[in-house]
Amino acid sequence: MKTIGLIGGMSWESTRLYYSEINQGVKQTLGGLHSAKICLYSVDFHDIEQLQHQGKWAQTAAILAKAAQAVEAGGADLFLICTNTMHKVAAEVQAAVNIPMLHIADATAQHLLADGVTKVGLLGTAFTMQQDFYKGRLTQNFGIEVLVPNVEQQAMVHEVIYQELCLGQISQHSKQKYLAVIQDLFNQGAQAVILGCTEITLLVQQKDTTVPLYDTTAIHAQSAVAAALGKV
Repeated sequence: MKTIGLIGGMSWESTRLYYSEINQGVKQTLGGLHSAKICLYSVDFHDIEQLQHQGKWAQTAAILAKAAQAVEAGGADLFLICTNTMHKVAAEVQAAVNIPMLHIADATAQHLLADGVTKVGLLGTAFTMQQDFYKGRLTQNFGIEVLVPNVEQQAMVHEVIYQELCLGQISQHSKQKYLAVIQDLFNQGAQAVILGCTEITLLVQQKDTTVPLYDTTAIHAQSAVAAALGKV
């Protein structure tokens, strides 16, 4: 079994889901008392969030590059950045180490295509919904058309992530607003909706809607299990 490096803390609320999902996946595959070999580096999200909203992405990349080097030194054979938004600096982080990174958008795209989904809605932070580092990768590398919410909806989705979900606050009112956005994307022609922020699964699950949802946290964790166990 390979050792999985996790760069977490963005937020720790979703990083704990990674830890749980990966260990559950290893247990289900190998049985008995098996658990995953994990090396976790958890950053202080306060620092990352401040730099994100100041547009200082190079500084965030430096922080995550240091984290990647730490998990490599700790024995990781591969690593994950446990957040969608920070894949904006994925290339810089990968360049800092010699072990491979499992990209969250690639793992998600592979699941979408396996299910025949070629037009998808995307929820996430404003950075993820507005900028091209995520949407462009899905379209250019995998031929998947991406729809995003309107400007007002994007502002609401972003605010709920940072002001509620990253703080562990779950609001039924916010859930209903998210479900309305999901339905709207479906009505516009999306075959499914990507929960493109690792905290969104804390608020919305498949049981809440008939629109097919793709939980990037679970998908990313599953890809790590497969890689660690030599299933890919």
